[in-house]
Amino acid sequence: MAKVGIVMGSDSDLAVMSKAADVLSQLGVEYEMTIISAHREPDVFFEYAKSAESKGFKVIIAGAGMAAHLPGMCAAIFPLPVIGVPMHTSSLGGRDSLYSIVQMPSGIPVATVAINGGANAGILAAKILAVSDEALLGRLKEYSENLKKQVEAKAEKLDKLGYKEYLNQK
Repeated sequence: MAKVGIVMGSDSDLAVMSKAADVLSQLGVEYEMTIISAHREPDVFFEYAKSAESKGFKVIIAGAGMAAHLPGMCAAIFPLPVIGVPMHTSSLGGRDSLYSIVQMPSGIPVATVAINGGANAGILAAKILAVSDEALLGRLKEYSENLKKQVEAKAEKLDKLGYKEYLNQK
């Protein structure tokens, strides 16, 4: 049974939202991904949000651009955590999406990551689930340790090569 629902308003959001799926896969967290337009197919959206808990979702990651109603509406219906991913937009650079998601009314919180922050949404969802899953917590600690090792390797390479040669190899 899926633990995390990943939903987006358009297939144009897929490149960003797939990063959440990639992180969840890497951490061994089950997810289900779909595309639903809260504005163009409200009946489908309401059914998704109302049935998410019975499907076993513990967290929903919702990505949206422009007016960005999808995360907030999920949070209004789904009783567990919702993480909003604001999408970069051509007109306002994603600030419209960010403000729409982060400025929720009292009582309807949406955890919000950076514009196009799909990977961080996946990590945050895993951290929420890890509160009651020791094995997942261990995998998250290993993930963080691997990030640290990647930075250390880059610093070592920079020290060895100098910045000009380092940049030429990128």
